[in-house]
Amino acid sequence: MVTVAIVPIKKFSERVTGKNFRLINNIPLYRYLLDKLKLCNFDKIYIDSDSEEIKRYAENNKFEFIQRKSELAKNNASGNDLINYHSSIIKADYYFQIFITSPLLRVETINKCIEILHTKNWDSVLTSKSIYTWFWFEGRPINYDPHNLPRSQDAKPVVMETTGLYGITRQALLENKSRIGNSPYFYEVTDAEAIDLDNEFDFNFFEFYVQNNVSGPNGS
Repeated sequence: MVTVAIVPIKKFSERVTGKNFRLINNIPLYRYLLDKLKLCNFDKIYIDSDSEEIKRYAENNKFEFIQRKSELAKNNASGNDLINYHSSIIKADYYFQIFITSPLLRVETINKCIEILHTKNWDSVLTSKSIYTWFWFEGRPINYDPHNLPRSQDAKPVVMETTGLYGITRQALLENKSRIGNSPYFYEVTDAEAIDLDNEFDFNFFEFYVQNNVSGPNGS
């Protein structure tokens, strides 16, 4: 049973210029996750990119390299578009899509998600974080009744996708054309692992975190 990881890395980013290559403690962002993947239980690791720097990294580290298709480099291309394309060119039983903008994902977490998907009890797995507070959407409460206010410790959590890792079986991917199947397992991660670098504030926080907690790209 073949299990593969696919890591999409665009050369250009819109909201934060050059974010995938930004130096954090003199280490480019992409290395914080990619260097860990060497220690994970994947049969093959693919990097999809339109960057020559990433291509050189892949070759030097014996990762498979996929040249990013121009239509998949556009801002309207989704994670589903990418994984559906990848499943058409990569033969595997389990596909994992992992993002370098979640650089603090631990090796143990990634390997546990692989193990969960291999049990066949679920057709997909994704990293998540449960948030215990009161939520509203479009002017309406979604997880409590404000007229019958429960104790805060009894709050029903809203589950957030951390957008760091998605895994799915080939069968579920072909049936759903989505990186999440019909019976997903939500794998709860730590606050640090839930970090998703999306703006300058996120990067400032990550740089502070790294300076105080992580010794190098393999640290967590």
